[in-house]
Amino acid sequence: MIDEVADGVWVHQSAWVWSNTTVVRAEGGLVVVDPGIEGAELEQLADDLDRLGLPVLAGFSTHPHWDHLLWHPRFGDVPRYGTAENARTAGAARERAREAAAESASGIPLELVALLSPLPPDGGPVPGEVLEHEAHAVGHAALLLADRGVLLAGDMLSDVLVPMLDGARPGQLPAYEAALDLLGEAATGVDVLVPGHGAVARGTEVAARVAADRAYVDALRSDVEPGDPRLEQDWLAGIHRANQEQARQAAG
Repeated sequence: MIDEVADGVWVHQSAWVWSNTTVVRAEGGLVVVDPGIEGAELEQLADDLDRLGLPVLAGFSTHPHWDHLLWHPRFGDVPRYGTAENARTAGAARERAREAAAESASGIPLELVALLSPLPPDGGPVPGEVLEHEAHAVGHAALLLADRGVLLAGDMLSDVLVPMLDGARPGQLPAYEAALDLLGEAATGVDVLVPGHGAVARGTEVAARVAADRAYVDALRSDVEPGDPRLEQDWLAGIHRANQEQARQAAG
């Protein structure tokens, strides 16, 4: 089921890595952000959208990783947008994204994976302000709904995942620092933060999320162990080691 976390903003969390789908009421209908993950969950989401009684106008993908590139026929044959870089990257890697989806989840309509168009300059039906940056993935974007005090952060500012540097691209430490500056400024004016994975943050928790990611990235730059409680999850150990290795290589 979807929960309304702010006026006209609903969130559904998947069992798969605590992934969040966000549904936003826009002018004349709904925009579905990063729907997922399992096929049965997409069906349930479609039922929830039917109960809202508004048409789906469009989809929006925050970045070109397979779990943020999904769709379902019941959402409608409508445009699905991302930043220009997101759309380009998703198109080039469509087969790989479909293979990853098939390996990682069940019941996903694979023919609909990674079909994105660049967001038009006026934003089309997507409400709010798109905040594009280069941390974690090419063309990564957050969506700031300032009128509702909500920030949709993509794969940033999670309570369960540490920052994940893109191993295929150099310069990820400064990219993360710039992204955290951008999102940190946006977060000062919101009451609700929805990460791509993990719990929704409210009130003072929002600033705490920004601070936690900053502290982790600062520890990478200083080559010290961060003491981050998120790393108590054993499955993040490999990701953390890869982050450290990239940071050390950049330091030379």
